[in-house]
Amino acid sequence: MKKFYNDYIDSVIKPERSLFVSIVLLVVVISGIFGWVYEFIFYWINGGFDKFYWRGGNFLPWINIYAYGSLIIWFLTFKLKKKPLLVFIISFVSTGILEFFSGLGVYLITGLKFWDYDTEILGFGSLYGFVCLRSVTVFGIFGLILVYVMLPGIYYLALKLPKKVFIVTAVTLFVVFLGDDIYNLIFANLFSLPGAPDVYKSIGFNFMDYTR
Repeated sequence: MKKFYNDYIDSVIKPERSLFVSIVLLVVVISGIFGWVYEFIFYWINGGFDKFYWRGGNFLPWINIYAYGSLIIWFLTFKLKKKPLLVFIISFVSTGILEFFSGLGVYLITGLKFWDYDTEILGFGSLYGFVCLRSVTVFGIFGLILVYVMLPGIYYLALKLPKKVFIVTAVTLFVVFLGDDIYNLIFANLFSLPGAPDVYKSIGFNFMDYTR
């Protein structure tokens, strides 16, 4: 296992194309789930341990900005695995830019803030509520977890499991989560269909109220 990890750090491990694509898809799924778990715990603490909130706008426990943000970190740091401090800084900066412009874009289109750090604990250094020092610091740490824990673990599974099992599992999970995301982002809005927040609110789940 130690040799495998060292080979990963040295970029010796180079899976064939079909396996690599499947690794990418699984990273997207796991990162989105990871982000959902983080926000589920954080907003429970933020609310004074009083309520659990369903985070994101999907039926499944998955938040897309974490999913795709992980790919940005991976792309920017894949040749820098021997420099963890640089990986942290790049993760810190790149996710801050992504978060700020994602929040700003949503606000300009809908008039709503899907998150507002001005109203949360540890929101110091907030920039219009779209990004704060706590959020980007956490994302920088997540970048380290991605590069030094999640990715080598997924690489290991990809090479140890039967090839077809890994590929089918990764593709199936990705299609399910992506379908959920597309339905709630596009179809629910275009055709006035019930989205995840509507359904979950109707059965008693707590959702954070958006601010203007």
